[in-house]
Amino acid sequence: MQPFFTQLTDLIIIQLTNWRWSWRGTLITSIIAPAISTAALGVFAGNAPNALGYVVTGNMVLSLLFGTLGQVSGNFAYMRANGMLDYFATLPIYRAALIIATVMAFFVLSIPATLMTLLIGTVILHLPVAISPLIVLVIPLITMTLAGLGALIGLTGKTPETVSAVSNLTTFALVSLGPIIIPAERLPELIRVVSYLSPATYAASALRQVVLASVEPIPLLVDVLILTAIMLLLLWLVGRRIDWRGR
Repeated sequence: MQPFFTQLTDLIIIQLTNWRWSWRGTLITSIIAPAISTAALGVFAGNAPNALGYVVTGNMVLSLLFGTLGQVSGNFAYMRANGMLDYFATLPIYRAALIIATVMAFFVLSIPATLMTLLIGTVILHLPVAISPLIVLVIPLITMTLAGLGALIGLTGKTPETVSAVSNLTTFALVSLGPIIIPAERLPELIRVVSYLSPATYAASALRQVVLASVEPIPLLVDVLILTAIMLLLLWLVGRRIDWRGR
């Protein structure tokens, strides 16, 4: 059996070829949809910098949800339906290598859309940014967390159609049930409480701090620790869902 990192590199290259089928969906859902949402919500936000900041970073989260949760769930559903997971299981490769490679590949594929959403948002809304170097930690962490959730959905749904429906429902639920695009003070108390169960809440909070230097109720360190814990839990659950003959 090849060394783990050799397998990981090869599998990342294989998974990166998904751009051949995913670029159209990425263009529409991860760039165009967040751009339209940014422009529309920017009108309602007016000239309030705080509200505009929520619009920009919230749509970055939306872009990441479409680009990672949606695409990864679809990829795992496709591999299940077409027997590719069974094929990979017959090869002398580690289960963890396939999981990590898929997450990392779709992270790479999501970067252009995320940065484009940030650029479009700041240009359209004339919002000044104060980008922290910690953004290179926060965006990959958010991406891998959402990709882990997408992988779990893709492995749990019975059919690709079911996975697609659950993925879309999850995306809109995560964006709606929390201070992602809309400031917390404008949300009902119940939604504010429920939002603490959502990884999108910590993702949006972290992005506001590293993109806008915003002062948030949840410190950046807490956001990072919670996202890390959620990511590890999700990837562990994904590993448990894949039948890999003991490897």
